[in-house]
Amino acid sequence: MFRGLTVAAMVIVNNPGDWGTVYWPLLHAEWHGWTPTDLIFPFFLFIVGVSLGLATRVTTTAGVMRRGAVIWGLGLLLAGFPFFHLATIRVPGVLARIAWCYVAAALVARATAARPDRYRLVLAAVAAVLAGYWLILTVMPFPGGIAGDLSAGGNIGAWLDRAVFGRHVWRGGAFDPEGLLSTVPAVATTLLGLLAGWRITGARAPRQIVQELLGWGLAGVSAGLVAAVWLPINKSLWTSSYVLFTAGLAAAALAVCYWTIDAQPDGPPRRLTEPFVALGRNAILLFVLSGLIAKTLIYVEWPDADRSMGSWIYLTTFQPFAPPHLASLLYASANLLLLYALLAVLHRKRIYLTV
Repeated sequence: MFRGLTVAAMVIVNNPGDWGTVYWPLLHAEWHGWTPTDLIFPFFLFIVGVSLGLATRVTTTAGVMRRGAVIWGLGLLLAGFPFFHLATIRVPGVLARIAWCYVAAALVARATAARPDRYRLVLAAVAAVLAGYWLILTVMPFPGGIAGDLSAGGNIGAWLDRAVFGRHVWRGGAFDPEGLLSTVPAVATTLLGLLAGWRITGARAPRQIVQELLGWGLAGVSAGLVAAVWLPINKSLWTSSYVLFTAGLAAAALAVCYWTIDAQPDGPPRRLTEPFVALGRNAILLFVLSGLIAKTLIYVEWPDADRSMGSWIYLTTFQPFAPPHLASLLYASANLLLLYALLAVLHRKRIYLTV
């Protein structure tokens, strides 16, 4: 359900009727800082790690690599659809980052799962990654740039993406929010989720699980806010302070979900939770379908060459009947309901895209 809530929020955020009339919590921060929207991606990566920690076994190395390749391949499909301009197709991206983080965290889980000191090893790796990334962002010189430049086009990660990918970055520009360097701390987010998953399987009582997750959440949020004094919270750069802050909030949110749904004998009615379970169990398929539908609505002209199908649906079905911001939100909600209708059928038949 945690994952379902996360991807449901993703669909709402990614599919407004009009980008000019969106409630501020449904927009990313312009650069430094955060909004609720900036929590969605790290929450997803955190739950990827939790799922690895909850698994009774981690698949073979070949299986891990195959799954990562399929997820990345789906990302390339979305990036190219519908015209597939291979000269400029975006190589990094959301699914690419999920794939890279999954592979890295799964391999770490395989290597350390049987070790008695696995918590200490993974926590040390996370600390090393966050400290090293902080130093790279703030003090490492690089060709044609200024050490410590944290602007969109001037940071060292943007330079690396331009050097490696050239025109194959976000919108063919100077910076990619899911670039190579910022994926390294995103792996740390996933590893923190792995630790949470291990702790859930190792705890003896639900209350203990909830208390520890809330404790970790408070520690992460506090550490992130303190670190932000020197290194701003920034989703696009995936700064070390952002990792700590968002992982802390994810741990606290997971504690609430676990206590409400799993630990209570008289938890919420199934009819309230099952829709999000259906979305969460087919999260990758949901993401792909959402992207394909959104692009189709943008590029199919309807009813004439001056208007896309999506724009026509919004202007004729939603805008006349509600204030602009609400109409935009209702259009996004209709997207989610359509996707849920498709996935609910698959959920009833127990059909899941496990790649």
